Amino acid sequence: MLILTLNNDNHQELAATLSNDGWVVACLCAAWCGSCREYFANFTALAQRHPQAQFAWIDIEDQADLIGDLDVDNFPTLLIQRGDVVAFLAPVEMDLRLAERILLAQMEKSAAELQAESQSTPERRHWQQEGNLLRRLTGV
Repeated sequence: MLILTLNNDNHQELAATLSNDGWVVACLCAAWCGSCREYFANFTALAQRHPQAQFAWIDIEDQADLIGDLDVDNFPTLLIQRGDVVAFLAPVEMDLRLAERILLAQMEKSAAELQAESQSTPERRHWQQEGNLLRRLTGV
């Protein structure tokens, strides 16, 4: 499975990847959003190019209980997380190359670098509190 479309029955798959210190790249989207539908092809291409990561498509309205009060300002929004550390959480342009550069820049960092960066700014500390998929999926 290239992209996991998150539903109420498969949360454990993402939680297992994150629990094992794996990478998850999630696109936070909405079914009604034309830009999200367009972006799906780019997201699929990104998943094909990076099989070492688990890719997930999360409809923030269908998964409102999971997303909670996480503020998604614009679509598409990418959430990139390794284990318990949110490395990136922001809207992205429709350009596949830009998303890939963002992903590769995060994947090149060591766990220690990711951890240090996670606490380096108020925005990144907020990502850890509000955007952490592992915590949301496991209820911790």
